[in-house]
Amino acid sequence: MAISQQSKLYYITDSTMDAFSMNGGDGENSYANNSAYQKTVLTETQLVVAENIREMLVELSFPEYIKVADLGCSSGPNTFLAMSGMVNTIIDSYQEEGRTDSPEIDCFLNDLSENDFNTTFKWIPSFHEDLKADLKGRCFVSATPGSFYSRLFPRKSLHFVHSSYSIHWLSRVPQGLDNKKSVFINSSSPQNVYKSYLEQFQTDFSSFLKMRSEEIMPNGRMVLALIGRNASDPLYRDCFHMWSLLSESLLDLVAEGVVKESEVDAFNVPFYDPTEGEVKDVVESEGSFEINMIETREFIDHPASSEDVVDESSDRFKQWQKIANSVRCISESVLIPHFGEAIMDSLFHRYAIHVAKHFGGSTRLHKTTVNLVVSLTRK
Repeated sequence: MAISQQSKLYYITDSTMDAFSMNGGDGENSYANNSAYQKTVLTETQLVVAENIREMLVELSFPEYIKVADLGCSSGPNTFLAMSGMVNTIIDSYQEEGRTDSPEIDCFLNDLSENDFNTTFKWIPSFHEDLKADLKGRCFVSATPGSFYSRLFPRKSLHFVHSSYSIHWLSRVPQGLDNKKSVFINSSSPQNVYKSYLEQFQTDFSSFLKMRSEEIMPNGRMVLALIGRNASDPLYRDCFHMWSLLSESLLDLVAEGVVKESEVDAFNVPFYDPTEGEVKDVVESEGSFEINMIETREFIDHPASSEDVVDESSDRFKQWQKIANSVRCISESVLIPHFGEAIMDSLFHRYAIHVAKHFGGSTRLHKTTVNLVVSLTRK
């Protein structure tokens, strides 16, 4: 995906989205080293996952062989935090039922084919070490590359599906957007931009549910965690919104003559943050799953800063740069084909400055991110 010539302009197409991935490896800008927040979300949802697994095992009469999948696993150790919780809950449940033989468990890690599975696999030995003794030699890990908006597994083969911080990524950017000076929906966007994004989310999420309905056996379970929103105004983003700051950072480069304004106008991110109601409507319309629970949870992103002036040499600024890196590691694979690789360092330095201003200044408000947690049972 690396492109060395800044002057070369690329547009997001279906083939580009096939290559969408978080930054691989374990370097400064990698997903593995910049996904602490995603790890926090995984930790916060573990109780929901465990409860659903226990209920599922009762409904399925404790099968001898269990298949679980983590969809959108990305690169790095986070997916194994999710998997460890799932497989250890399974073995605990069997022991609590007085069953002497532990089941064999297949663990499938899924992401698009460009995902850095090699880096992820480096954590398999430590994953096995953290498993309960009863699972030694009975838990198997493999990768399943491909889009989760398509079929990935044989019919009625999965018992439990997990996905964290993935479903808000769309299969493509909605077509026909006229969204000036912004890479995503904001308060100045036309209503039809919101409608186009909503329609794309409805199409994609419905496809996701349909594919999983064919792969998950009856009474199997699925737990999803994704970025959402709770504002009734579809154009209102009341929290720290990473794409608003990205738009501002790109416009800084436009003002400096580094990026053309037409390039910013032509770029939009393949992302959507639905409300509870929008998720519920798609699930009920698709019809394959029963909703056990939908929760809206608010997380404080970062404490407000007392700084009124951004000191780029301060230790505090290193925290803002870390936040910028966390956005860089998830977005470069769609930014580079459009804007070129040469501007990335400058772009995300600007991003860190905007983060500092956003959390500092005269208001000094705590900012929150809205997450949705959804639990579903296959009918």
